[in-house]
Amino acid sequence: MRTFVSALVVLLCMLTLSPRADAQSHVATSSAIDEALQQHVDSRDADRALVLRVLEQPAVRELAAELGVDVQRAKSAVTTLDGEPLTRLAAQAGRVDQALAGGQGSVTISYTLIIIGLLVLILLVLIL
Repeated sequence: MRTFVSALVVLLCMLTLSPRADAQSHVATSSAIDEALQQHVDSRDADRALVLRVLEQPAVRELAAELGVDVQRAKSAVTTLDGEPLTRLAAQAGRVDQALAGGQGSVTISYTLIIIGLLVLILLVLIL
């Protein structure tokens, strides 16, 4: 009886100490985590670069001057943005960039409204 209990204790210890095969399947490798983080950083940097490029456009600078918005201050605010506000701002900046890059020398009313929205969003970030 004593041998049986000892064998049972040894068997239970081995089962509890051995790694479970299914536990390893949910673990991400460090290289996968590093790659995901790098993709996030690259995406965020690309969004910032797009917004900053649009703020450098002469048409946007002219409109900002008419509205009394300091472009340098707006650019500083963009460098502090992250997450969903940056993604939204980059989407708006992308539409403006496409319109200006598509050969439109002047800014139409709809793109003027997008630019105004872009500048207002940047100002809200500055205030908050």
